[in-house]
Amino acid sequence: MNRQKHIWVFIFVVLFAFASQAQVTFQTKVSRKKLGINERVRVDFVMNADGDDFNPPSFEGFRVVGGPNQSISNSYINRKRTYSKTYSYFLSPLKQGNLRIGAASITVSGTTYTTGDVTLQITSAVQTPSDGTGTNPEVIASQNVHLVAEISNTTPYLNERTTIVYKLYVSNNVSITSQWREINSPRYADFWSKNIDTQKLNLFEGKYQGEDYRYVILKTTVLYPQKTGPLKIEPLTLDVPIDVPGKRRNIFGRTLTTRVNKTISAGESTIVVKPLPLEGRPENFTGAVGDFTFSVKPSKKVLEVDQALTLDLLVSGKGNLNTLSMPDLKLPNTLEVYEPQRKENIRTRPSGISGTISQRYTVVPQNKGKYPISPVSFSFFNPESQSYQEVFSEQIVLRVTAGSSPKQDPALAENQTPKTQPITPQQRFRYIKLNADLKPSAASPFFKSRVFWALFLSPLCLLPLIILIGRKQRSLRGDIQGLKLRKANKMARKYLAEARKNKHNKAIFYEALERSLHNYLKARLDIQSAEMSKERITMLLMGRKVAADTVLDFEKLLKSCELARYTPTSDVAIEKDYKKAINTISLIDKQIR
Repeated sequence: MNRQKHIWVFIFVVLFAFASQAQVTFQTKVSRKKLGINERVRVDFVMNADGDDFNPPSFEGFRVVGGPNQSISNSYINRKRTYSKTYSYFLSPLKQGNLRIGAASITVSGTTYTTGDVTLQITSAVQTPSDGTGTNPEVIASQNVHLVAEISNTTPYLNERTTIVYKLYVSNNVSITSQWREINSPRYADFWSKNIDTQKLNLFEGKYQGEDYRYVILKTTVLYPQKTGPLKIEPLTLDVPIDVPGKRRNIFGRTLTTRVNKTISAGESTIVVKPLPLEGRPENFTGAVGDFTFSVKPSKKVLEVDQALTLDLLVSGKGNLNTLSMPDLKLPNTLEVYEPQRKENIRTRPSGISGTISQRYTVVPQNKGKYPISPVSFSFFNPESQSYQEVFSEQIVLRVTAGSSPKQDPALAENQTPKTQPITPQQRFRYIKLNADLKPSAASPFFKSRVFWALFLSPLCLLPLIILIGRKQRSLRGDIQGLKLRKANKMARKYLAEARKNKHNKAIFYEALERSLHNYLKARLDIQSAEMSKERITMLLMGRKVAADTVLDFEKLLKSCELARYTPTSDVAIEKDYKKAINTISLIDKQIR
């Protein structure tokens, strides 16, 4: 009896053990139940059996920033098997208040199991956010890499220099590479800006919020505000790959890292620009802000009439020289002044713009004497002393002598009384070489050069032109009437040219002039030499709608050619008849139809 009782107790214990081992658990675990809106929470869905068809909740009110990450633990301790399977998520809340994480479900051996709901309390943002575990690479990367825009002066005067330095701070807990990518570049509306290129990224040691950090200078921009009031500067945004060390090591003992790409922004900045004071502002102030020196330098003070000198207005110092206006130079009216030339020698550094600008005037005196040039003033606002300053150049006196008289052409001396010829600008500046004719010290190879390709491709480019010219020539050769007209015109121009050459010989001149007129009529009216009567010519010209006055002039011209052979004629009459022939032929060409 006792033996049978022990058997039943043993069977009951075994069945209870199997029942306990077969019981499935599925639950939700969170790293915390109270967090700020700028913090993150880890949510684990844990089961003690291997299931399928895992369905997470919708996570309404949260943004999933990490996951799902799956991990499995399978161990045997004292011949007892322990199994665990976990799905992990990292969530960031989207609003404050009580947010609920819904139920997840999974299927084990055909049976569906669900978790219970979990409610989290979301508060306002905290000063030092975390994920509650200290193991999330996303959170670690956000806490250890920062992009900062350091502004040298947030309240500058109008057109006063301010510099923005963009620094990327990285703590010793993580590491980055130089493979970051610029997503958004800052825009500087209402600023005159100049970027200073960084040739090499150097690593510096510094402090960020009182802690030791390393940093690199990504970009330096020099700004000169052109408008008063609060001016906003859009932020610089980067995509930075960050290597976060984990707790695992490889077979060589090195710590394994997880690469996280983070979008980091320097944040929007505001610069409040102060207007320049009205008190003490000079009348000739043109908006220059900085610290400058000013001078006027002549190339020489003693010169001869019609010689040239240069006056250089020089401004040097620190300030926005690119937008600086030079003062006006007032000279006596007897000095001829040419348009000035502006030259700049400017350097841009993080401390601002510095250098020299010059405005060169070329001056040519017309008469001898002494010419005083009054001092020129230049005013600017100095932001360091917060006052206006005005500087004056020295007074300059030019002494112009008579000089030597210009040489006379011997050929003019024989035929006419000598006259003083005006000196042209080319003669005044004949000593200045305008073309440098510089040649490169190292000649470029001919093969595949521009000249090579031009010579290589020119036959192909000229081929269509040659074909068109050939077609045109064949067309002209086929036009018998046009060919005759062109030959007659050519003869008329030839005889008229011969008449011009023989103006000193009356007989040859009028003979050539008459032949030219006859050839012209034969070309324009399409008539033969046998038809060259005055009545026939008059009738044909009137029939072609030529004005009666023009026809009468043509008849008079022919009569002049006939009468000139037998009557004396002066050179004035010959010149008059030649011009009349040109004008008459021109009028007939315009009127004939």
